Amino acid sequence: MKIQSYLAFDGNCQEALKFYSTLFNATIQNKQTYKDAKMDIPEHYRDKLQHAELSGKGVHFMAYDAAPDTPITSGNQVHLSIDLTDKSEAETLFNDLSAEGKVHHDFKEREWGYFGRCTDKFGIHWMLNCEK
Repeated sequence: MKIQSYLAFDGNCQEALKFYSTLFNATIQNKQTYKDAKMDIPEHYRDKLQHAELSGKGVHFMAYDAAPDTPITSGNQVHLSIDLTDKSEAETLFNDLSAEGKVHHDFKEREWGYFGRCTDKFGIHWMLNCEK
């Protein structure tokens, strides 16, 4: 079994993937826009991503811009959990992800290790864990 995350965006998927590719040193792959899709999509939306993947060492997820008739609401249905072994790297990543977003749990020592939870500037929820 393989479980993957698929993130939905409201027209800013390309911007979000560029942001994440820098943070995670990953590559955006399999980009497909709505340009040639046989769908009822407004002309101004044709350059948006119908599908893309972000792939790198230890990271792989899919993402897309939801069609204009599919409302996106910011909720807590999806959290991406990241496990790290270096506290300094984990803290830096947490700070970068939470910049312009919202911190729900400060990155600090817990019973099991270091943990922080935040929502980034795109409305995606993250949990960062680091062993002691």
